[in-house]
Amino acid sequence: MHFIDTHAHTYDESFLGDLDATISSAQEVGITKILMPNIDVESIEPMFSIQKKYPMCIPMMGLHPAYVKADWEEQLEKIERYLFADPLRFCAVGEIGMDLYWDKSFLEEQKTVFTQQIRWAKKLGLPIAIHARDAFNEIFEILDKENDASLKGVFHCFTGNTAQAQHIKNYGGFLLGIGGVLTYKNSDLGKTLKEAASLEDLVLETDAPYLPPMPYRGKRNESAYMIEVAYKLVDLYQIPLEEIARITTLNAEELFQLNRF
Repeated sequence: MHFIDTHAHTYDESFLGDLDATISSAQEVGITKILMPNIDVESIEPMFSIQKKYPMCIPMMGLHPAYVKADWEEQLEKIERYLFADPLRFCAVGEIGMDLYWDKSFLEEQKTVFTQQIRWAKKLGLPIAIHARDAFNEIFEILDKENDASLKGVFHCFTGNTAQAQHIKNYGGFLLGIGGVLTYKNSDLGKTLKEAASLEDLVLETDAPYLPPMPYRGKRNESAYMIEVAYKLVDLYQIPLEEIARITTLNAEELFQLNRF
């Protein structure tokens, strides 16, 4: 039984003291690959160092919307150089998207950066990993224009409603990334998934070190805890754990072309 954590910031400094143990714990619960989204220029070299030491950790390349600031053009130019120098090194263009939760002052710049990175992904034949926080309408506005048969990806940490899930499915090439929020007592995500998604629409993730599932809420998240999300899907869909593992792993392998790694 194998799982893939499709979104974890394993290079985060919170893992520096016990990364060997963290990777071992993930392997013990059946996780065979961990996909690492990039966030900005500063995270690139730490991410590459993790990839070199732990080949099961596979990088993405992109500029996270929360890091689109005054220097966004310089950041994006450097991201582009890394991406196009060796595109086969990466499993996706990510983490990209829009985030209007903290700051709306760079709204137009976020739109520009998101659109540009979508076009890079289409040119290179890579999927995209989308960060969407308080920005579904803005993201849909862009994707409605940019989507075509060459565009595929995942809405990472999906917490939207039924209509938003259906909108995403209608694009044809996108999956929903499901993490710890599914296990939270007051979350409506389970109800949304039952109404609008099957297992074939899902991949699993942690977003480690953020958003730990129950019963680890309040602690640093890590890839091994993703098993709690899988158990929640067992309850939700009344499907054996082995089948949850098989289908979500297959979904991830196909979307991210993981046979290359």
